[in-house]
Amino acid sequence: MTQTSDNVTWLTPEAYNQLKAELEYLSGPARTEISVKIAAAREEGDLRENGGYHAAKEEQGKMELRVRQLTQLLEHAKVGEAPADDGVVEPGMVVTIAFDGDPDDTVTFLLASREYASADIETYSPQSPLGTGVNGKRTGDEAEYELPNGKKATVKIVSAKPYQG
Repeated sequence: MTQTSDNVTWLTPEAYNQLKAELEYLSGPARTEISVKIAAAREEGDLRENGGYHAAKEEQGKMELRVRQLTQLLEHAKVGEAPADDGVVEPGMVVTIAFDGDPDDTVTFLLASREYASADIETYSPQSPLGTGVNGKRTGDEAEYELPNGKKATVKIVSAKPYQG
C-alpha cells in the first residue's frame, strides 16, 4: 500500500508492478496510438476547426502528465510488504470508524494514496485531516481530527484490516 512522507511513497510489490506496467504502456504503445490519432486528424485539414485534432492533443497532454506523475512516484517509491493485521491503523488498511460513539453511524474507507482510489471503496489520504487523526491508532481507540470549518471531531476506530484489493 502507500504512504507518502518527504516525497517517499511506500508500495507493496504488487502495487509497484501494476504502476510500472501502466507507465510502460503509456510510454510505449499508448504514445504510438495517440501519435497516429494526431497524424490522422492533421490530415483532415484546417487545424483551427478540427475537433478531432484538438481532442487528440488534449488526450496526449493528459497522458504525458500521467507519465510524469508515475515516473516521479516510482523514482521515489519504497517497496515493502502489506501492513500486518494487528489492528493498528496505517496506510494500506481498510478502516471502519464510528462517529460520536454511535455504532450505527460508521464509515469504512481505505487509508492510502490516491493511486489506490477505486469505485470499490472510498479512499482517504494519510495526509488528510481524518487520515492524520486515525493513523497510528488501534481498534477501540478514539481519534480527533479537524473539520474544514476548524472545529474538532472525534471518531472511534471500530476495525482496521489490511486491504485485500
